[in-house]
Amino acid sequence: MAEKLKITLVKSTIGAVPKNKKTVEALGLRKVNHSVEMPDNAAVRGMIQKVRHLVKVEEL
Repeated sequence: MAEKLKITLVKSTIGAVPKNKKTVEALGLRKVNHSVEMPDNAAVRGMIQKVRHLVKVEEL
């Protein structure tokens, strides 16, 4: 398993379920194509799983 994950928002949250918008915000993503590096742990993996249709994930 990787130590860090690079998470990129690839689809807009406009029209998304409010819970998904909050999850994207909690991941630290603001705009489309904005990327953040997060630790690879169960909590972050769970958040990614909820919004997998909106984000792209790369292992670093």
